[in-house]
Amino acid sequence: MEGAREMIRTGLAVAVLAFAATALVAQSDPIAARKALMKANGDQNKVATEMLEGKRPFNVDEAKKVLATFAEAGEKAPALFPDDSKTGGDTAALPAIWENKADFQAKLAKFAQESKAASNATNDLDSFKIQITEVRKNCGGCHQTYRKRTS
Repeated sequence: MEGAREMIRTGLAVAVLAFAATALVAQSDPIAARKALMKANGDQNKVATEMLEGKRPFNVDEAKKVLATFAEAGEKAPALFPDDSKTGGDTAALPAIWENKADFQAKLAKFAQESKAASNATNDLDSFKIQITEVRKNCGGCHQTYRKRTS
């Protein structure tokens, strides 16, 4: 019993340190951190597209990973837009983010929540098609308002 408690304490300590390190990196360069977060989203979106188009076999675990990555982005992104990160670092973030912060954060929260729900509802290709279509609507809704178009 004591060994199990020690393992739990050690695991919690490692998790706290990892979170603190992530928070420190995000504070020191939030633009780079949010670009990395969105790149991960883009990479997972490609996986989803390949499965939907039959270019990659459907795998429920990979589908759930796509949705988990989206949920994580929705949860972590709000902290990556502090007032001092409006410019620099080749950011594609529009000033509208800071002008409409409550709406922006609400959209990210909705994205995270719907991604989690979609993951729970995904158990085969047909259900994934339905779920990912709905979740992706959040991407466009936020990007159209809060992201500069890039070539």
